[in-house]
Amino acid sequence: MCDLVSDESGCSAARCRSRGCPPALSLSAPPHGRGSTLSTTAEPTKTTFRDLGILPETAEALEAVGIIHPFPIQEMTLPVALTGHDVIGQAKTGTGKTLGFGLPLIERVVVRADVDAGRATEEQLSDGPQALIVVPTRELCTQVTNDLQTAGKVRDVRVLAIYGGRAYEPQVEALKKGVDIIVGTPGRLLDLAGQRKLDLSKVKALVLDEADEMLDLGFLPDVEKIITMLPAKRQTLLFSATMPGQVISLARRYMSQPTHIRAAAPDDTGHTVANTTQHIFRAHSLDKVEMVARILQADGRGLAMIFCRTKRTAADVADQLTQRGFAAGAVHGDLGQGAREQALRAFRAGKVDVLVCTDVAARGIDVEGVTHVINYQCTEDEKTYLHRIGRTGRAGAFGTAVTLVDWDDIPRWQLINKALDLKFPDPEETYSTSPHLYELLKIAPGTTGVLPRSERTRAGLKAEEIEDLGETGGRGARGSAAAGGARGRRSGPAATEAPAAEAAVAERPARAPRERRRTRGGSTADGAVVVDEAAAVTEAVPVEAGAEGDAPRRRRRRPRSAAAGTETAAVVEAAPAAEGDAPRRRTRTRRAVTDES
Repeated sequence: MCDLVSDESGCSAARCRSRGCPPALSLSAPPHGRGSTLSTTAEPTKTTFRDLGILPETAEALEAVGIIHPFPIQEMTLPVALTGHDVIGQAKTGTGKTLGFGLPLIERVVVRADVDAGRATEEQLSDGPQALIVVPTRELCTQVTNDLQTAGKVRDVRVLAIYGGRAYEPQVEALKKGVDIIVGTPGRLLDLAGQRKLDLSKVKALVLDEADEMLDLGFLPDVEKIITMLPAKRQTLLFSATMPGQVISLARRYMSQPTHIRAAAPDDTGHTVANTTQHIFRAHSLDKVEMVARILQADGRGLAMIFCRTKRTAADVADQLTQRGFAAGAVHGDLGQGAREQALRAFRAGKVDVLVCTDVAARGIDVEGVTHVINYQCTEDEKTYLHRIGRTGRAGAFGTAVTLVDWDDIPRWQLINKALDLKFPDPEETYSTSPHLYELLKIAPGTTGVLPRSERTRAGLKAEEIEDLGETGGRGARGSAAAGGARGRRSGPAATEAPAAEAAVAERPARAPRERRRTRGGSTADGAVVVDEAAAVTEAVPVEAGAEGDAPRRRRRRPRSAAAGTETAAVVEAAPAAEGDAPRRRTRTRRAVTDES
C-alpha cells in the first residue's frame, strides 16, 4: 500500500498502480498525528455488499430493492466503521453517503433477530435507542429514516423519525414501545429529552449528517447539548459533501482519532459532479419566470427543482408556474409540515413535476428522475451551490443545472465561481427570447411561457391528500390550512361549540352603561365655582346630609360653546351651603386658546 501519498500530493491512479498500490485506496498521516486520511480515486469495481462483511439479512434487504454494488464512499467507509472507529466521511452529493453511515449503525445495534440467530444474548437487547442520527432538516430526517428502514427490514430494525411540526404523542408512544435507531432534528430531540421521554444514555453510535451544517453556529449549541447526554465512550461518524477545514478541527473535539475518508470517481476531479452540466446566465428579475417556464419545456426534461433564497419568492414562483399550466408544488418554512410532506410525496409520485423550494430541500433530498435544477436566485455561498445542484446527476445519472444571476449578484457569483474553480466568471446576458438559451437547453423554437393544454397531463398537487400530523404551533397549522384551501375556517370540536357559545352571549341581558363621576374638586373661599364658559356645567343640587339612600347627582357635559376664541370666564353663583351639607365641588377649568397664542 502507498502509505506516504495523499490526494493533496497529486498521486494518480496510474502512479499508484506502478508502485504496487491497490487501485482503490491511498493512505496518508494527517497533520499533528491525529487520526488518518483515506482517499480514493479508484475505478468502479464489482465489489458487492456481501464482500464487505455485512450481515446476510442486511445484504438480502438491499438486494430486494436492487442495491448490490457499493459506491466508493460506502466501500471505503464500511470496513473502517464496522470496527468501531470514528470516521469523517466526505463525498460529493448523490454518491451514497446515507448507506455509508447507515449500514454500520444497522450492523451495530442488537435486535431480536440476532438473539434468534445466536449472535447475541437476551441481556444485550434494549428498548432504548442504541444509535442516534442528527440531521438539520425535517425532509432529510424522513428520507434517512426510510433508507434505514429499507436496509434493516429483514432484521426488523426499529427506526424512528423524531422532528418538529408533528404531534408529540405518537412519537412518545413509539419510544415507549421500544426503538433501536433514532433519526431526529435537534429541536425535537432536546424537547423530548428535557421532558424525560427520551433516554440517550445507552447510545453506542452517533452520526451527524450534513456535519458542516450541524457544526455551524446555528446548530452548534443544540448539538453540544445532545452530545453531553450521550455516553463518553461511543462511536462518532460525521458525513457531508462539503467539509471546511475549520469544521474538521471543531469536529475532532468530539471524536477519538477519526479517520478522514474522501471518495470520488476517477474522472470526477472537480468540486461538482461531472455528470451535471452547468449553465450560468445573467438574467433580469422581471424576466426570470418567463425564462423558467421555457426552460421547463426543454427536450428530455423530467422532474425539476427550482431553488429560491426566500420563502415569499418560492411561494410566488410556484403560484405563477401553476397559473401557466405547470404542475408545481412548494416547500418552504411558511408551510405547515403536512403541506411540506404533501408536496414532497406528490413530487416523488410524479403528480407534480416541478418543486419550488428554499434551501430546506437543498441538502440530502434524493428523488429519482430529477433532470433539471434551476437556481432562481444566486446562492449565498459555494457550499449551498454544491448542495443545490447536487439534487440532480445523482447515482451516476445525468443532470442539468441552470443558475440565473441578477446584475446585483454578479460579485457574489464571481466569488462562488472562484471558490469552486468554475469557468463562468462573467455570465452571458440572457433573456427569455435569447437564441442561445434555446440552443443550449434544447428548447423547441416557438416555445412560449405557457404550457400547452395538450401537455398538462400531471394530476397536480391537489391529487395528493394532506396527512393530519397533529401539528403544533400556530404557523404550522395555518400553513396546512392554507395548503388545503381552508385558511381561516374552524374545524373539529371548536367549530361545533362556537355557534352555541355565540347564542349564549346573544341571550345575555344588555348591561346598562357605566356611570362616570368626577372625583376631584373643591370650593373657593367665597363658595363660587369658576368654570370656562366654553365648557359650562350645570349647577349641582345640594344633597340633604340626613337623607339616606340619596345618590349624588350626575354631572353632565354640554357641547363646547361656539365662541371658543374668547378668554371670558363666567362665574356661576352657588347657593349658600346649609349646615351639614356636603362641600360644593369645584370643576377644573380649561382656558380657551386664542389664535394669537
